[in-house]
Amino acid sequence: QVQLVESGGGLVQPGGSLRLSCAASGIIFRAYTMAWYRQAPGKQRELVARISNGGSINYADSVKGRFTISRDNAKNTVYLQMNSLKPEDTAVYYCSADSSILRTWGQGTQVTVSS
Repeated sequence: QVQLVESGGGLVQPGGSLRLSCAASGIIFRAYTMAWYRQAPGKQRELVARISNGGSINYADSVKGRFTISRDNAKNTVYLQMNSLKPEDTAVYYCSADSSILRTWGQGTQVTVSS
């Protein structure tokens, strides 16, 4: 059974940093494209960053230069380092694991950027 467990969310002041982690189990992690999405209240879920099984990386324009996605295949974990956080980054952040036929979601972790 595929399971993704996110952690690392919380309340941070504008300009601060957080590091999200997503631990995967039940999959051959190194074969999967991993991604972070976010969903703010009243808005659609949007892609934040994606890292392929080969290491190719894509970012949403809104987070380029501030967020960094990485993966550790030995630990079956994907990370999202978030720096220079803004109030508009406030959302529930979801991890996903993508194969050619299926996308699996984690339960999400809340990130709130507020003074």
